[in-house]
Parts: sequence; C-alpha cells; structure tokens
Amino acid sequence: MRKAIWIILLCLLAGGGSALYVWNTMKQSEHDEGEYSLYETEKPQIELSLYFSVPDQARIRDESRDFVRKTIEEKFNVRLNVRYMAAGDNYDAQLTALLHANNAPDMWIVRNSDGGSKHTLDGVLADMTAYISPLTMPRYFKYWETERELIGYQIHNRFSRAPVPYDKNDYRSYYIRKDWLDRLGLEVPATYEQYLEVLRAFTFGDPDGNGHNDTYGFSTSGNGTRLSADWPEYIKNGLAYPAFMENNRFVDMESDPKIEEVVNDIVRVLDEGVIDPDWFLNKGNQHIEKAVRGEVGIVLGETADFAMDANPQSLQSRSKAFHSEANWIPFSPFGNKPLRTGIDPGYPFVFAKATADNEPEKLVRLVEVLDWLVGEEGFLLTHYGLEGKHYVREGNSIALLDEEQEREIRQTGDFRSVWSFLTPELPNVFGLQVVNARLTDHDRQVKEYLAGMPAEEKLGTALTPPIGIDEGLFRAKQNEFQVKMLFSEKSGRNWPIYRAQIMHEYYGEQILRNFESQVRKARKSS
Repeated sequence: MRKAIWIILLCLLAGGGSALYVWNTMKQSEHDEGEYSLYETEKPQIELSLYFSVPDQARIRDESRDFVRKTIEEKFNVRLNVRYMAAGDNYDAQLTALLHANNAPDMWIVRNSDGGSKHTLDGVLADMTAYISPLTMPRYFKYWETERELIGYQIHNRFSRAPVPYDKNDYRSYYIRKDWLDRLGLEVPATYEQYLEVLRAFTFGDPDGNGHNDTYGFSTSGNGTRLSADWPEYIKNGLAYPAFMENNRFVDMESDPKIEEVVNDIVRVLDEGVIDPDWFLNKGNQHIEKAVRGEVGIVLGETADFAMDANPQSLQSRSKAFHSEANWIPFSPFGNKPLRTGIDPGYPFVFAKATADNEPEKLVRLVEVLDWLVGEEGFLLTHYGLEGKHYVREGNSIALLDEEQEREIRQTGDFRSVWSFLTPELPNVFGLQVVNARLTDHDRQVKEYLAGMPAEEKLGTALTPPIGIDEGLFRAKQNEFQVKMLFSEKSGRNWPIYRAQIMHEYYGEQILRNFESQVRKARKSS
C-alpha cells in the first residue's frame, strides 16, 4: 500500500486536477481478488463511450439481449455507448471523423501504424498518470502487464497510452488446403520452390475438382494502398515481420534495401497468374472470405484458433460449411526460418483529453470497468458467457456448453468476438483450464505445430518515432513508391532511389534511428 500511496502522490504532482479527483474518490476497500479498488460512496449513473476493433464477422444483432453489456451497466451503474468495427482503413477514418467533430470517445483502441504518435502530438490524448497504476488497476498489473513494460511503452516521453493485454505466444503461420494437396497428389511445401509449384497446381490443376478454372494459389489484402505484410517473399529475402535486430543493426521489414528483391519476386509470381487478381483491392479480411468460399488455397493466419474446428468462426469451421472436406493446416515454405520476431506489446488503449479535462469522473469509472474486464470475472463473462448457462465450472476447470453458446450467438450475436476485445484467449493466466469438447485431433495437431514455430528475438519495446515526426507520412510515401514499382514499373530496380528519398525527405533515417535506439536501450536494461 505504501508504494501505491507514493504513486498517487506522484499523480497529484503530474496530473493536476484529474489526479486530485482520483485521490478524493479513493477509499480502501476489499477487492474480489484481494487488491484495492477505487469507489465512490454514491455512484451516479455515467455514460461511457468506447470505440474498439473486432473481427470482421463480429456483431451483436440484438442489443436488448446483450448480457455482457447489461452486466457491466448494472455492476458499475453506467450506460455504455459502444462503437466497434473491423480494424482497417474504415476504422481509422471513422475515428478521425469523431475526433474532427470534437466527439472523441472516452476510450478507444488505436489500430493505426503509428501507435498513437500523431494523436499524442495533436494533443487529443489524456495523460494517464492519474488513472493507470497498480493501485487503480490491480488486475491489469497482476495478470497482464508490468510497471517496467508500461514505462517502456510510452511515446514521446508522455504517459498517454497503455498496451492492451496481449498474448505473448507467436501464432503467425501460413495455412494451406491439405485436402487440395491430397487430391492433386502433392506434399505440404517445405521450400519456396515447392510453394511456387503448389501455387501453380492450385491455380491450374482444378484442386477442388469442380471442372472449372476458378481457384488461385495465394491471397492477401492490400486495401488499395500497399503491399501486404503477408507476402512470403519478405521471408524469402530474409525480412521477418515486423522488424528485428541483425548484426547489431535494426532492420525494418517494410523499408529495408532488400525490398528491391521482394518486389521483383512478387512481380514474378503475379506474372504467372497464380495469385488472387483482386489481392490489392481486397480490404480487411476479404481474402479470408475468399479462402472460406474455396477460391484460394493459401493464406496467412495470426491467431491460435485461426483454423481450429473448436472455433465456429474459424477459417476451418466456416470453410466446412461450403465444402465439408475442407482441411486447413499450418505450414511454412521456409523450414525453420522465423516468420516474425517474438511478441512485444501491440495496440494501445487511450483516453480522451477532453474527457480528462471536463469529466474526469468518467475516466475513474471507466478504469474500474476496464480493470474488472481484464480480471477473472470479466474474462470469464466476455470469453465464455454466463456460468451455468454457457459453461460449468468445477474448481479451476471450465467445461463449455457449446450448444448453449451457439444458440446465444445465433439469437443475439457473437458476444465473444465483440466483448473479448480487451483480453486474449489465455485462461491459464488465471490458473484456469478449459475443457472444450469441440477440440479435435486436427486442432491438437495445429496447436502442436504452432507451439513449435521458431521466432526471432523479440525487440523488447514498443517502437515510436521521434517527437514531432509523423511516421504515417513516411509509411504513406513508402507504400506509394512500392505500389508504383509493383504495378507501373513492374520492377524493384528503383527502390534504392525511392528509399533514399523517403529516408531524407520523409524523416525515415530519424525514425529508424530512433527505433534502433529504443531497442538498444530496452535490451541494455533487461
């Protein structure tokens, strides 16, 4: 408790009026997990506005039956004004529109590439010092984050963002239609050359046996603006996602000199006609929808249950609704070469400065809600539903009642995909074990494969550009040049010229130098 008191005293100095409000509403009370919590003796009802991202298919169709929202609203005496949509350009555009209209949500999750850098520089983010600490969010720090990690996560030396709890395991893998391979008499490709042969067979060999030339080898989504990071050609040329240290030098996958050969390789496979021709215009998860429908045979996945039978919304389960024999398995065309670096904190959640300035009591209540959501009780509700209805608990064992969950989803919408936005599927964090009767031998094999995948050493820190520099402009020009090379010039030969331009005129050198400095500092202090 003494440490917490010092934190609050620091908050008083750093956070001004907001911190004073937090201090005045603090009282010592027993938390359901033996910690301390904030509370008010009389809690007036408050409206809280949230904006967060969900998977493409996630929807609550009947909000009157949304038991998660109802539980939160009753428990904390709040009214929730919730907006959500799939991450992507539309998500960012909607948020920008809200900010420009001076209608910022009280809390939102930043999903753009700069991690909130521009929001910080524009002065729209609240200082979180008075709101996020082991005292105000004990569950968050007990189960998910450390104070040290939080310090390393800050941007432009300001405490304006906090990492969404994240899964520290790596699940990034390519997936392939094993049933197509079997029908064509092919093995799972283990080299890039074998991968190319499979692309050709999936495109020209009628892998689905319908007698039509209507399938392609690989697809991704370029959102009409850029190369996707999904292309295997990055890995072929030694560029693991998203960045790594090599020979004591920081390597940024998207802007490295090797992009010249990446573009050349992509041009070659495009010229063969073995790639979904709409890949560049695909948005969000449209390429996954094509895989579900049986139009392409290889895509990239990044979640543990991306292709598991136990997940009704997975690529595997949804594909089987179209083709009962569909069988997606993880693989890599690069043997033991890592596809990515180890996992560091990802997207942040942030608070609106306008709310902190004008209605700090909202953020105090919001912090209580968020900390409950990342605790065991909130986790169980948002991931598995209501005890006795959607699951049965015996000690630390959770048995899912799949039929009841699926009935709920059919009637109301996918509560799990919407409300689990704040925590990953990691029951073991709470010492819980989920007994899922839907888990198949296929799923166990997928889990075993993913657990054995290699990864580059993690960076150890979030990457932020220098103060006053907009990384978004650098990335936009980078993407513009790469798209030009791919479609107009059909060659990567001019990348050294273009790269020099973005490094000098769009502050690329300063940005990457800052990234490298952050990684060195993090590794030195670890």
